[in-house]
Amino acid sequence: MTQTPVLDGLLSLTADALPPVEALLERATEAVRARVSDGGKVSATLIESNQTAAHGLSWLATYAEALRQMQGWAERLQEDGKFGEVEKLILQIAFGEYLSQISGGIPMSQGEIVRLQDLGISAEDQRLVNSEAGTRLMQDGNTEAARLRLVAAMRERNADITVGATGLGDELEMIREQFRRYAKDKIEPNAHEWHLKDELIPMEVIEELSEMGVFGLTIPEELGGFGFSKTSMVVVSEELSRGYIGVGSLGTRSEIAAELILCGGTEAQKAKWLPAIASGEILPTAVFTEPNTGSDLGALRTRAVKDGDDWVVTGNKTWITHAARAHVMTLLARTDPETSDYRGLSMFLAEKTPGTDDDPFPTEGMTGGEIEVLGYRGMKEYELGFDGFRVKGENLLGGETGKGFKQLMQTFESARIQTAARAIGVAQSALDVSLRYAEDRKQFGKSLVEFPRVASKLAMMVVEIMVARQLTYFSAREKDADRRCDLEAGMAKLLGARVAWAAADNGLQIHGGNGFALEYAISRILCDARILNIFEGAAEIQAQVIARRLLG
Repeated sequence: MTQTPVLDGLLSLTADALPPVEALLERATEAVRARVSDGGKVSATLIESNQTAAHGLSWLATYAEALRQMQGWAERLQEDGKFGEVEKLILQIAFGEYLSQISGGIPMSQGEIVRLQDLGISAEDQRLVNSEAGTRLMQDGNTEAARLRLVAAMRERNADITVGATGLGDELEMIREQFRRYAKDKIEPNAHEWHLKDELIPMEVIEELSEMGVFGLTIPEELGGFGFSKTSMVVVSEELSRGYIGVGSLGTRSEIAAELILCGGTEAQKAKWLPAIASGEILPTAVFTEPNTGSDLGALRTRAVKDGDDWVVTGNKTWITHAARAHVMTLLARTDPETSDYRGLSMFLAEKTPGTDDDPFPTEGMTGGEIEVLGYRGMKEYELGFDGFRVKGENLLGGETGKGFKQLMQTFESARIQTAARAIGVAQSALDVSLRYAEDRKQFGKSLVEFPRVASKLAMMVVEIMVARQLTYFSAREKDADRRCDLEAGMAKLLGARVAWAAADNGLQIHGGNGFALEYAISRILCDARILNIFEGAAEIQAQVIARRLLG
């Protein structure tokens, strides 16, 4: 076996490299805060006019947190005797690459590289990252030899679950194995056909997921669920999305609805809705976005007017996932016509009759049409119109008007953690199919995987998937500990979406011309990966939210 290129004293090197990064982040935060402050107070207007600096700060903070979590992961594995060659290579490549990007430029997107000078960091402070440990890692951490050895070791292990120990306990790994087997047996063989035919995921699959407890995973036991942790939800979403993002996203509808009801519902609403959602008897959908508002939810125009005990809804919604099949909509509407911001919004549990292929929206007062999309097809997207649509008075969430925006904000942590998990699954799927193709495809007398640039692409998929995974697990643990984690969840979603797109894009490149053919799964994975940077807060919105938290 080739001698491993793992650096001597690796854990000490990575530990020593962290404090300079944290000091750099502190200097950057001070510099950006000074740029966006007016009269000693941070100005939202100045943040928007200095978006490159503000969003760059978000990315720098995300990298710093990601490296912290990778260090914690490695130290836990070391204590458990599980910090092997593969894990060491993943750690050193991650540190070598991310430190180099911090020093030279972090890609916020393919065409947007943010550099330390963009954040107002002086040349002297920029040298913080060039500590003795940091310099060593940047020089020798992410080398071609390390990447090639990582791929060789990965192939020797022939791992089907994950590449590298995740650091989760046995119970969560048993959950992973259960859902990995299901996805491999029932989802992967069919996902591409569902995509190509633009078909809804079969009801049989939804029924099987119900039996496996997917829709009630985090709902408390006394309300019909399993009462499992958000971390377990991440593992389930990750593995189902590895099979097909549409299947992994089925649980998101129930997760958002359950979180809304748990946080903002009355006791009667909890008792009525949560057991039925947990069992899969009730399929919910989220109805928030409008055609002309996008991420600006405070500007929603759909209105609900009181009529006796009930409410009558008028307006239009768009990008509503799985709307035709749903039994209930978590519907955000304006109940105070005198307002033009978030203060006049209320949330409703709006009941509807599930549709059929012939009549997708049979409920009186609402109409709908499908939006044809590139990927993420298994639940379909719809535009909805409401004209005289009635909602029972008892279905005003929490029994109070004007609370809708606040209630929705309470769900964003879980929703973004869940989206980060889906991103990991999609990235892992790209790695799975690309490694198989690279091993099977012969060019110039040898397998593609034997070419260094192909192997390097696969290695970076492995590394960044683990980085995104550890950041996502951290945010889930924070949520499980009942600590505010909108910052951590936002970082996990921001990085995870980019990692998924990079993995899918590089995976298609490995496939060459065949990757552009619809018959190959990587073409679907690329389309599916692209949505992750848009829904649950586009990357730019996500970076804006993170910046506001960092700057106070």
